[in-house]
This record gives sequence, structure tokens and C-alpha cells, in this order.
Amino acid sequence: MTTTTSANYHKLIETVKAYPPMPTAVAHPCDQSSLEGAVDAARMGIIAPILVGPRHKIEKVAKAANLDISAYEIVDAEHSHDAAEKAVLAVRQGRAEMLMKGSLSTDELLGAVVRKETGLRTERRLSHCFLMDVPNYPHVLIITDAAINIFPTLEEKVDIVQNAIDLAHALGIEQPRVAILSAMEKVNPKVQSTVEAAALCKMADRHQITGGLLDGPLALDNAISPEAARIKNIAGPVAGHAHILVVPDLEAGNVLAKSLSFLMGADSAGVVLGARVPITLTSRADSVQSRLASSAVAALIAHRRRAAVAAGVPA
Repeated sequence: MTTTTSANYHKLIETVKAYPPMPTAVAHPCDQSSLEGAVDAARMGIIAPILVGPRHKIEKVAKAANLDISAYEIVDAEHSHDAAEKAVLAVRQGRAEMLMKGSLSTDELLGAVVRKETGLRTERRLSHCFLMDVPNYPHVLIITDAAINIFPTLEEKVDIVQNAIDLAHALGIEQPRVAILSAMEKVNPKVQSTVEAAALCKMADRHQITGGLLDGPLALDNAISPEAARIKNIAGPVAGHAHILVVPDLEAGNVLAKSLSFLMGADSAGVVLGARVPITLTSRADSVQSRLASSAVAALIAHRRRAAVAAGVPA
């Protein structure tokens, strides 16, 4: 894979275009950014959108932005909370296999997703993955969790790691290398993240986490730099070559992801995992390429789940 920023996302988008468009409930696309993101993904053949929100607002935005939405179903909703509920309902009814955030708050959408009786909860904890396409790094980096779980417990980190591994599998990485990050690479009882990193690695040894190679604690430098790992005499397949970076908490992950974006010029895509369907959380600040990449990632996961169900295999 090339190291240019655009090439990795271009390859991802081209891969998913080989599949039929994925039916997607778009919750409250009532500003230009969110509606345009859904229409762009539809034009690329990534999704088949169901636009859920106040019809008059959606049509007003489409007219102002000169967007043709005549081919797309609109499910009328009274307001953003109602749009979130009806978008989740479309998934529960089997009419949509992806969920996309529009111009409503993340809390509104995820509140409908996690509602016990009417939501989309599974036995897994919800977690978010950033896919960072960093210039001069040989492959996309998955960073988790920098958007949902603020101070995850060890038990919650098990789901966070497993969700990220499953995402890597959907991207075609058969055995992703998972670095459990901390401020140091030695276990120190005074630094809780190092203790939890060691526990996660032992849990992987005991098959409580499956499908990936785990190592930790690792500092960021020796997780992504073969030279740093060599200097510190850290052996193994993960050090210096990580696909997945599991951060200690949301603050660390958010700072890391934004540093890569604003200082390194990395593009980012994002997806929420752990629900019945993948969920994209796009931002008004996201580039068109990032929004398309987020849709493409979620669509790949959804197609993988569809294939697994058809084969009678747990997704």
C-alpha cells in the first residue's frame, strides 16, 4: 500500500464500491454538511440512504445546496430526538443495515441506540474507532477509543480491543497487531494503564480476546517506530508495526488523533462499533474524503456481517 494520504482512502472507497449500496438510515440530515455527505456517499454507490428527519427542513436544505434528493426515501420526523428514534427503528425493522449521524448531537443518536427496549444494543460495549491515514506511515492506523468511553475500565477495554480487531478484519487485515498504549513500556503498579495493558495481553493469551496479536504496555514511539523499538530492545511482531493503537482513555486518544490530523496532515474516518449495525459519526469539519471514507468503512463492516449471517456464522 502506498504512503500517500489519498491513496489509502481511495483504495478503501473503491473496494466497497464493488458491493451493492448499503441501506443506511441517516438521522436528521438537516444541514448542508450532513445531507451532502449522505448524497455524496450515495452518488459513489456506497450507501442507499433513507433520510430521517423533518421533511420540510431536509427539502429546504437540499434546495439551498442544489442537491437532488428525489431518488431517496424520506421518513418524516418531528424533531431530532424523533429522527434518532425512527432511524433506529428502520434498523430494527431490517430496512437499514447502517446508521449515519446527521445534524443532531452524538448523545441524541447514541441515546436512541443504547435504549434497552427499543435500541440496538448487543452484549458488546459501544466504542469508537478513528482510522487515521498518516503521511509516510505504511498503512492506516486504527485509534480507539477517542470519542465515547471516557475512562474505560479493564472490562470495557476488552470490548474496545475486540471491536477494533473486528474492524481490522473487515478491512482485510487477517491478524492485526494491537499496541496497548501507556506512557511507558514497563509494567508499573503506580501507572494503572500499564497494569491493564499487561492484563489485556494475558487475556488474549487465554483467548478472552481473539483475532489479533496484542502487546503492551507500549509507549507511542515504540508502538509505531521500528527504530524506537530496536533502541529499547523491545522484540515481537507488534512493536514498531502496530495496526491498532488502544489508548488509555478518551483524553489521550482525542489528543493523539487531533495531533495527527492538524500537525501531520492525516485524514481521519470514524465508526462506532458494538451495536447491531455500524454507525458513522461525521462532523461538519470533516473533509468530503473523510466522510466518504467513514461511510465506506461502515459499509464494509455491514457487508461482512451480511455475508456472515448468510453463511450462518456469528458476525
